[in-house]
Amino acid sequence: MIAHIAVILSFQLIGVVLSRLFLPILPGPVMGMVLCLIAFGFFPKLARATRPTAQVILSHLSLLFVPAGVGVVSHWSVLTADGPALLVAVAISTIIAMLTGALVFVGVARLTGSPH
Repeated sequence: MIAHIAVILSFQLIGVVLSRLFLPILPGPVMGMVLCLIAFGFFPKLARATRPTAQVILSHLSLLFVPAGVGVVSHWSVLTADGPALLVAVAISTIIAMLTGALVFVGVARLTGSPH
């Protein structure tokens, strides 16, 4: 299991290094995930070996939200002071993101000739 965690973290490290050197717009962990996916496509045995470890990590993913919850509680005074403005900003940005996603979907569907 330790070796498979090392594989996953190595891809993340490679992605971070490549991101900082060549493409700072794309987050390093995302680039590492893409490289990991490509490697798994070329080496299915590596994918099969890493799968149980990845499933354990994913099953405990909710633990990563604990620090975010602690941060919210520790900055409660800021949230009460700026809460309404933050709520409006989150609502508007969510609506914009949903509209953008829908428009991109319709545009791609038209370009590919797929019925939507």
